[in-house]
Amino acid sequence: MIPESFIQELLNRVDIVDVVDKSVPLKKAGANYSACCPFHNEKSPSFTVSPTKQFYHCFGCGAHGTAIGFVMEYQGLDFVESIHELAKSVGMTVPQETRDVDRPAAKVVLGLQESLQQAANFYKAELKKSQRAIDYLKNRGLSGQIAAKFQIGYAPAGWQNLQSVFPNYESEALTTAGLVVENEQGRRYDRFRDRIMFPIHDQKGQVIGFGGRVINPEDTPKYYNSPETPLFQKGHELYGLFLARRAIRDAGRALVVEGYMDVVALAQYGIEYAVAALGTATTPFHITKLMRQADEIVFCFDGDNAGRTAAWRAAMNALPALTDGLKLTFLFLPKEHDPDSYVREFGKEQFEAEIKAAMPLSQYILQHLSENNPLQSQEDRVRFLNEAEPILQQINAPRSAMYLRKKVAELAQLSTEEMHSLLKLPNVNKPAVQARPKLTRTTTSLQKRFCLMMLMRPALALESDLNWIAGQAEEDVLLKQTIEICLLHPHSKPVVLLRELESKVEAKVLRELERELSMLDETLDLEKELAGTRRQLQDIYSHKQSSILLARIGEKPLSALTEDEIALLKSVGNKPSQNRA
Repeated sequence: MIPESFIQELLNRVDIVDVVDKSVPLKKAGANYSACCPFHNEKSPSFTVSPTKQFYHCFGCGAHGTAIGFVMEYQGLDFVESIHELAKSVGMTVPQETRDVDRPAAKVVLGLQESLQQAANFYKAELKKSQRAIDYLKNRGLSGQIAAKFQIGYAPAGWQNLQSVFPNYESEALTTAGLVVENEQGRRYDRFRDRIMFPIHDQKGQVIGFGGRVINPEDTPKYYNSPETPLFQKGHELYGLFLARRAIRDAGRALVVEGYMDVVALAQYGIEYAVAALGTATTPFHITKLMRQADEIVFCFDGDNAGRTAAWRAAMNALPALTDGLKLTFLFLPKEHDPDSYVREFGKEQFEAEIKAAMPLSQYILQHLSENNPLQSQEDRVRFLNEAEPILQQINAPRSAMYLRKKVAELAQLSTEEMHSLLKLPNVNKPAVQARPKLTRTTTSLQKRFCLMMLMRPALALESDLNWIAGQAEEDVLLKQTIEICLLHPHSKPVVLLRELESKVEAKVLRELERELSMLDETLDLEKELAGTRRQLQDIYSHKQSSILLARIGEKPLSALTEDEIALLKSVGNKPSQNRA
């Protein structure tokens, strides 16, 4: 685990303006910076970045967050990967607090990553020495520039070539990383031999595995991947995604193909938003990862039986991850072509025309279910419903589910109500959950307003502020916790203070506070505003405490009252006459 103290120090050191500007060019707009939002389509800028608050906020779609949140959302990284990315940008080294039993120790991971990178360097150097490998790539139409971009290499023939790279050839890291194999007799040898090598990168650009393709067409298997390792899980990674991210965002779509050479060849022809599954069916993890990058995913498969089988598996695996905002389409090439050969013969323009005409998921499902079913008899329609039922059960996207159900009912010659009475389907008539919260104006309480200004200027917190707070209501607790944190961290940025609050107040309260902070007017005289709000709150809490005390006094006999309690009663009794005067 990454220590919380390190995350806070990182947020204090990182400047969100620099982080965002590297990906989305910003323009100065008063005290803040602005741009068109990278998370939804818009023509005029509604996306702002505050150097004071260290927040980004979009007034169009409601997206907001910290530098960590931006890196996660924009680059599609998880939390830990984002921390590493930001730490690297400011020259900080991420420490590890304790080791999660399900994750390899940091030292081991580092050893695996170093080993894989050294092997990648070796394979690249070997490619330059092998005219046979160079000729193979040239015959496939690849340029030296595209080979260099994808860091393609060559694993020479022979059993222990990596021994020249790793003097300690017996190292456990080499077998764990999948570079070396040990047989039953204990003999060790290189896993990859006489193959074109395609390094597989994670989303930080680090080598986590390899795919090796044969040069000699008689050799088998045609493609040979690294095994599952602590760094590499086939069902989670996509070949080419690290290089394709920007092109995917620019195009608004991701193209999923079957092989490494397809990805590389398409990039050579200017279609740089292609990725490939790594010798496995497309999984829900792949879909979710791509959904972070684009709202349209196009699956492109060979037109042969193997391609059609792979397409159906991809469609079924995509169903649980489907949302109403996601467009999934399927492109089937002629039987004699794969993406590599098709783009070479017909070019980029024709290939992209085919992409735009690809078959939508719903149409593909209906076509697949009915292609061997004439739907003429009652038995045909019953079989059709039986095959459609498990598919319909997996779709949680309300609109997509509703329209598909309607089409299935039409083909089965039933009304939607009749079909629902026959099949066990989840209820999708509940209101759709919006991807982004709509912006609504609400009145900010004095307690919350005081918290907002304290977060902006924590050095203005006073120890005496803790003395006048009374009550255990949600906002009383928030006020007390905010003051305590500001006293402990008088020089921290708002994002760091909010992070401290995470474990102390309810998530709903914190989200509301973040939202209000995003929209707080930075031109306010915070010191004057805070002083005025403090006086108002002191009066409110003073009256509240007096009311509580008076209630307690009212329960006592006069003989049991203290001098202070009698004085309080007299002061209350004098107030009406003072008001009348």
